[in-house]
Amino acid sequence: MLVVREIAVSGYRSLRRISVPVDDLSVFVGGNGTGKTNLYRGLELLQAAALGTLTRDLAAEGGMDSALWAGRRRHGEAARIRLSATLHDDGTGQAFTYAVEVGLVQQAGGDTYGAAFRKEPQVKAERLSVRTGGRTAVILDRDGRSGFARDEDGRKRPLGLDLLPTETALGTFLDATRHPEIALARLAMTGWRFHHDFRTDAESPLRRPCLAVTTPTLASDGSDLATVFATLAHIRQDMGDLDAALDGAFPGAQLVVPEPGREASFGVTFPDFPGRTFAAPELSDGTLRYLALTGALLAYRLPPFIALNEPESSLHPDLMEPLARMIARAAERTQIWLVTHSERLADGIAAHGGARPRTVIKRDGETWIDGLKLSGEFADAEDEDS
Repeated sequence: MLVVREIAVSGYRSLRRISVPVDDLSVFVGGNGTGKTNLYRGLELLQAAALGTLTRDLAAEGGMDSALWAGRRRHGEAARIRLSATLHDDGTGQAFTYAVEVGLVQQAGGDTYGAAFRKEPQVKAERLSVRTGGRTAVILDRDGRSGFARDEDGRKRPLGLDLLPTETALGTFLDATRHPEIALARLAMTGWRFHHDFRTDAESPLRRPCLAVTTPTLASDGSDLATVFATLAHIRQDMGDLDAALDGAFPGAQLVVPEPGREASFGVTFPDFPGRTFAAPELSDGTLRYLALTGALLAYRLPPFIALNEPESSLHPDLMEPLARMIARAAERTQIWLVTHSERLADGIAAHGGARPRTVIKRDGETWIDGLKLSGEFADAEDEDS
């Protein structure tokens, strides 16, 4: 399994240029407007490159005019968004580094824009390299529409003219037999899971029954929460962690998961109302959101990487402690990346999971992390290693 060890983002919104080491449990805390969400969004865009939706996702958030670094650029500096991730295979010792650059359409010869609309983002460059021991091999290299990808025998194969400027090569080369290293990197990145907007309104999918299909991992929007619970209750037949997490947050409460028929559903009983099961549509926003987080963090099978953006939203402050315990417990099974407003939550995770919270700050309009060196290491890392 490939684990994330570093991400770097430059030219994106408030991220002028930053490289961040990634631990098994990474916690970033800061106030409004510091750019925490932009760090989180950088991870989402890297996954979008693997999925092949990077330029569409940038267009959807307002296009390059909105997404590009808003501060001053050096004279002659290209307006580019650069994203990279380094992933490590602890079993083989290999390190995979993927990097992609996105820029504006360049007008050529008057009104000609090539195979792109005038305002849409374009992929300018991509590279995937694999380091084994002291040797680095470039597996994928792209500059504009030209470049190569190595096949299973290590031979360079041209990318081909069918690759559009709005497509990533990483998301296009789908033949795992011919391009195993590309497939391995893409599979690792597409497996990441992001949770930042569990809807709890009356029409929320969290409040509705869902088709009864064995579901080991929660969807990003929580739409299959009932089947995640049913999988634990009736397939794995082990709800110990769920019961403990619910009781820690709401003492005496119990999760009720009926045997599914065509659909799966769930409810909660509370000690103040014995004999009464509150169905999902009746639960408060905070209770439902907390349950969604239990589904994300305690599911039968966790994804290789989970990113949480302000999970404390709409939760009572008293829930920070049980939430911190749950996050620390999940970090024993997978990588967790968390951005939060709540110092109480960050401190709780530090106490239960041993992760040192990192403070996100603004420095001359640029998002930065307190203690982060330009080299991409934290100043206190040497003290921890010694």
